[in-house]
Amino acid sequence: MDLLSDVIASMRVGRANSVRVEWRAPWGHAFPAAAGSAAGFQVVLQGSCWLLPPEGEPIALSVGDVVFLPQGHAYVLADSPDSAIATADCGDGEPELFASAVLGGDGPGTVLLGGGYRLDPSRLHPILRSLPEVVHLPARLGHHPELRAAVDLLGAEIDRPRAGADLLVSSLLDMLLLLILRTWFDGSHEHCKVDNWARALTDPSIRAALDAIHRDPAAPWTVESLGREAGLSRAAFSRRFTQLVGQPPLGYLTWWRLSTAAHLLRESDAPLGEISARVGYGSEFAFANAFKREYGLAPGKFRRESCRLPTISALPDAAGTAPAR
Repeated sequence: MDLLSDVIASMRVGRANSVRVEWRAPWGHAFPAAAGSAAGFQVVLQGSCWLLPPEGEPIALSVGDVVFLPQGHAYVLADSPDSAIATADCGDGEPELFASAVLGGDGPGTVLLGGGYRLDPSRLHPILRSLPEVVHLPARLGHHPELRAAVDLLGAEIDRPRAGADLLVSSLLDMLLLLILRTWFDGSHEHCKVDNWARALTDPSIRAALDAIHRDPAAPWTVESLGREAGLSRAAFSRRFTQLVGQPPLGYLTWWRLSTAAHLLRESDAPLGEISARVGYGSEFAFANAFKREYGLAPGKFRRESCRLPTISALPDAAGTAPAR
């Protein structure tokens, strides 16, 4: 897979959840920080409201605006910054794939589409950590047509579910996450400092090398062969990659191989020999040593101690050849 697809597929665990809520003024809801590792989003389908982040000024949201919270931090949504705030009860059970609700008072309504993604903490990619606590994608006429289409389809399906809705909503939620990230990394973001990872993803040379690593992490990559993928000399490639990605090419390659191995250990019953080969190690011994250096546990013990990630919901209860080879 290409870099962004691979990153999302590897980090996501379980299923996403979503809810369409019609909030009636006056209303205000505090959404606590997600337990464990999670990311959430909110989209304004009708009306307007305010996002009150833990730090900084309130953010006015209008129809079509998308808010993404990549680290699952606490936040508040309200019809006015001055409204009384209630605390959302997210419950302890498995969240529904999708639901609808009407909450608040008896005044004018605002319709929001919200959702949450459960993430594997051992697989959190620096791409996600590079994002600000709150990603605000304002609606602009003619901008982000793919993102707008996904939001419209998802909102309509949750509002009027029909045959096949479970699979369709699940697929649309994954599509929405990818489109949010693509839109952010493709944008100019005059209002926010852009991280080096955003520049790496839009740099054709570095993006080509990253995609090559993610398409085939087991290949006997060297700095020289990755430089050829990037169309750069060895020295120029190594310098630019390290500057944008934050670590040397073979350091990132080793990290991704071992991160992939951790995912396979957690999610599959594949034998250690098969896993070590799939991530580019010529022997189980070399793989085990490298894995223990990274995770502090031998692969077998890591597998035994891995447990199911806790349920995460950000929705109100009512919405029911590298050196390591």
